[in-house]
Amino acid sequence: MKIQNVKGGYDFLPKEQKIRNYINGILKSTFEEYGYLPIETPILCYFDMLAGKYDENNDILNEIYKLTDQGKRSLGLRYDLTVPFAKFIALNKNELKLPFKRYEINKVFRDGPVKVGRDREFTQCDVDVVGLSNQMIEAELLSLYVRAFDKLGIPIIIKYNSRNLMRGLIKLCGVEEELISSTITIVDKIDKLSKEEFLSELSNLGLSSLQGEKLLEYFKLSLSDLNIKFKDSEIEEVVKGLEELNNLEEYVNNLGLDCCKFTSSLARGQDYYTGNVFEVYEATGRLSGAIGGGGRYDKMITEFIDDGEIYPAVGISFGLTSIFELLKTREDLGNSSGIKLFVIPMGVNSEALKLANDIREYGINVDVEMTGKKLKKSLDFCNKENIPYAIILGEDEVKNKLFKVKDMNDRTEYEISFDNLEKIKEIIK
Repeated sequence: MKIQNVKGGYDFLPKEQKIRNYINGILKSTFEEYGYLPIETPILCYFDMLAGKYDENNDILNEIYKLTDQGKRSLGLRYDLTVPFAKFIALNKNELKLPFKRYEINKVFRDGPVKVGRDREFTQCDVDVVGLSNQMIEAELLSLYVRAFDKLGIPIIIKYNSRNLMRGLIKLCGVEEELISSTITIVDKIDKLSKEEFLSELSNLGLSSLQGEKLLEYFKLSLSDLNIKFKDSEIEEVVKGLEELNNLEEYVNNLGLDCCKFTSSLARGQDYYTGNVFEVYEATGRLSGAIGGGGRYDKMITEFIDDGEIYPAVGISFGLTSIFELLKTREDLGNSSGIKLFVIPMGVNSEALKLANDIREYGINVDVEMTGKKLKKSLDFCNKENIPYAIILGEDEVKNKLFKVKDMNDRTEYEISFDNLEKIKEIIK
């Protein structure tokens, strides 16, 4: 038997996991600052539920891990947190008050190609709101992005656009309905392709050169130019898209979100987006791909539940794998053990364990030397692991009910009585 991880799955050493925990902690605290509530959904789902909203040619169907339980039921591992969230709303709608704001940080699985930033088992982090159809909530989510990445120390650029505007502009070019989705996919790559490559891909799709030239013209316009050029448009999606974007831009400007930038060619990958969409990029170019993204998907939960009610929804996600790549070299995050105090027993093991337990009652992280190392090696261990304080506990300390807390940085010592243990809170903060 060869001992190895499944391709696309990884072990994380303590140093790495501490950074991952740090990221999750920052994000959770930020979400809760904005009033978002934690939920958890099952990894195992019925396959029909996972696959029900996609046609048989969609790539996502090929990436679902399929399995069968002992009752011969067809199951799958969740590939994202959005479909399970729709199921969550359907099952718990009578217990929830709309609008409902949630976040979930959990594992998902995709049986797809493995590359940098794309694994087969990975953690997704989603923030969603159900029950609000306005751009006010979208602006809040953008400000949440800015606050979270600022806390993480990552400079960002947020691109935003409207899927309605995209569809409308493509319709204005005379593209047939059945080709709109494929055309959007090509337009989304407009900044990565030369003019010749762009027109060639459109030609291969069946569009004329005139249609291609119009698309090039329209998707290079600024939002102000689009407002002027199409202010009297009869295409419903153009009108709706400009309204969505203008409303969002007003909020963005008032909030001072200078990192947000309108990008007319931004599409996001999934067709379930119905309105404004967003993508987040690291501002200095250390990573080329998006480190977050999301948008409005008003139809998914509405059609999923199908009870005659409307469930408008908008959400964003954070690319935890990409964020980890950006922060993994931060020495201050990975090198600290998290232990504040190291108790070194000198022949009084039982008393050392009890002292450690008593000190933990004050919220201090304590470890105890248990390997029998000599004193010098124990103190060297403290320094190596960046443990700031140590207690050397021997028979005299136990007998006199006094011990000293040693500051490993400046070598200062503080005497504390067993009968006044809470004084340690003044030393270790």
